[in-house]
Amino acid sequence: MASQIIGKFKQLDAYAKTLEDFRVKTATGAIITVTGAFVMILLILSELHTYMSPNISEELFVDTSRGHKLRINFDIVVPRISCDYLVLDAMDSSGEQHLQMDHNVHKRRLDLDGVPIQEPVKEDISLSSTVKQNNSEIAVVTCGSCYGAAFNDSQCCNTCEDVKEAYRLRRWALPDLATVEQCKDDDSLERTNLALKEGCQIYGYMEVNRVGGSFHIAPGKSFTINHVHVHDVQPFSSSVFNTTHIIRHLSFGSDIESGNTAPLDGITGLAKEGAVMFQYYLKIVPTMYVKLDGSILHTNQFSVTRHQKSVSNINVESGMPGAFFSYELSPLMVKYTAKERSIGHFATNVCAIVGGVFTVAGIFDTLLYHSLNAFQNKVVLGKAG
Repeated sequence: MASQIIGKFKQLDAYAKTLEDFRVKTATGAIITVTGAFVMILLILSELHTYMSPNISEELFVDTSRGHKLRINFDIVVPRISCDYLVLDAMDSSGEQHLQMDHNVHKRRLDLDGVPIQEPVKEDISLSSTVKQNNSEIAVVTCGSCYGAAFNDSQCCNTCEDVKEAYRLRRWALPDLATVEQCKDDDSLERTNLALKEGCQIYGYMEVNRVGGSFHIAPGKSFTINHVHVHDVQPFSSSVFNTTHIIRHLSFGSDIESGNTAPLDGITGLAKEGAVMFQYYLKIVPTMYVKLDGSILHTNQFSVTRHQKSVSNINVESGMPGAFFSYELSPLMVKYTAKERSIGHFATNVCAIVGGVFTVAGIFDTLLYHSLNAFQNKVVLGKAG
């Protein structure tokens, strides 16, 4: 009775075995087996790599976050204009301006081959307009001449910067600084001589209001006249400045692997003629990245549209030479969530790989074996005939 039950149970065996004497092993079968095993290992390793990497899901919703600042990270090289003649200005749509922003910015002087001349210099914003003076001269010259640019007899120009400001207000061209007494002990002459003989690397970060705005890197001292933002490049003209630049890095927050956070990295803006205005229109998409440990990283992705044009002189109509970046914030936010992959899903895929490769290899081996046997039989019959 027990043997009958066991015999019926054996009928359920889906893997019936053949006798060893009836098994035929061939060289082609060995080649297919080794090839199948190699393919199987490659597919399993690929599946293991996929399993070890997190599964990134995406969501899109309206951005309701408020309060935190927008951080702009940048590293830009201008190889044909010295650091003393380059300024970084930023402003936003709320009306807040940051003229000659340098409190979080470093400047490194470069020679024309791009080799650093000195260590990076970080300037404090409160000292950005400080002018070196000779104290003994100030004690003697109590009211310096403005060289015809004074608005009244009581106006004094005791420093080289005062003379420049007086001419700037008159909108006159500056005289030769070598003939100005206040500029003889000032470093303006040296800065002017090196303006076009050096390059500059400007890098760092700045935090601005989380609204649309713009920032630019341009030659000349920046100031505002009648609510108009202008740059004074005297004693030069705008056409002598080569605004070719290299964007080593530009991002609006931390970098993430799955996001387009720095599409401008490595881009070169080439000015083939004098006084070229480069314009970059950036569309920023706020991004939230939730890591595997549950921590949240706020950053921004952006797309860019580039445009450049030649400007004849510095005025509102034609623009001014330099690199100008205008950015707008999208009202939508992208959320990336990193999740661990299921071990069950991994096991299922591994079984599918093993079974699939084994089955396909078996079918291919069977077809090849019977084809070779049929061919050999025809050859034997042909010789016998």
